[in-house]
Amino acid sequence: MTYDDDRVVEFDEEVLVLPDQSTDDTDHGWGARSTSNDERLLEERPPHWD
Repeated sequence: MTYDDDRVVEFDEEVLVLPDQSTDDTDHGWGARSTSNDERLLEERPPHWD
């Protein structure tokens, strides 16, 4: 038995080891535009969708 087995370790702050998402896994990382074209698609929808 060592003294480390009985030692209590308290962490004061949470340390972020790895991010939830890498920069390569974002729209920017894939080369996608950051703007949405939803408005354009809604304006240009076919007449039979009304």
